[in-house]
Amino acid sequence: MRRSVSFILAVLVGGCVNQLAQRQAFLNPFVGRPDSELVRQLGVPNRSYETGGVKYLAYDESRVTFVPALPPYGLGPWWAYGGYGGGFPPQVVTLTCETTFAVAGGVVKSYTLRGNACG
Repeated sequence: MRRSVSFILAVLVGGCVNQLAQRQAFLNPFVGRPDSELVRQLGVPNRSYETGGVKYLAYDESRVTFVPALPPYGLGPWWAYGGYGGGFPPQVVTLTCETTFAVAGGVVKSYTLRGNACG
């Protein structure tokens, strides 16, 4: 049981790392490019803020997903009466990722990612 849980966790973490690498590979080419190209490719940002000569453009991404229930685990006759331990009800989870670009002199200087769905 522990081996299968460890394997599942390793696959999930590996998938997140791969997702982050894919997101960074998509976003990295925008650094050093004009902000007009950023807006042309990604659309109008959800929010913008300017301070100290730096403009920040924020893009929000959000999705809702369903996590199925996990049954209780355990061996023996008590399993039929509620299980030995564990078990979780189904859940609806909102996943979000905010990508904020820092723009100075009309050129994208950097970006930051924040949220539980950024990779």
